[in-house]
Amino acid sequence: MERMIVFCMLFFWSSTMLAAASHKELKYKQILKTIDQLEPKVKDKDVELLHTPEHFVEGCLDTAVSCFKNGTLKLQPVNRHVKGFTTAIRILSTFSFRAPGQHCEYSCESYKKKTPKEFLKSFAKLIQKV
Repeated sequence: MERMIVFCMLFFWSSTMLAAASHKELKYKQILKTIDQLEPKVKDKDVELLHTPEHFVEGCLDTAVSCFKNGTLKLQPVNRHVKGFTTAIRILSTFSFRAPGQHCEYSCESYKKKTPKEFLKSFAKLIQKV
């Protein structure tokens, strides 16, 4: 009887952990899909260049994510794609990432400025790394 209880508890715990991991994976896939959908809708000419993290240092991933979140708010739509653009920006701005680690020495301003399309490609690379 005790073995059965332990087995049931172990089964319940493992299924809970698998569900949590798959939720996180689904969230990242949604972010990648949103970035892919946003890329053709983003204005790339005559716009402000954005600080774009490229080489992601392990202890600075949360700083890079916050730079991308702030940068997405500066993206501008191509005129004919305004409707889906605001929804995509809202999804990207709610993304959060917390990494245990040391204090990061990099700030958003320390990264090179790039075009919005390059910014989004780099954001997708970060999501794939996480």
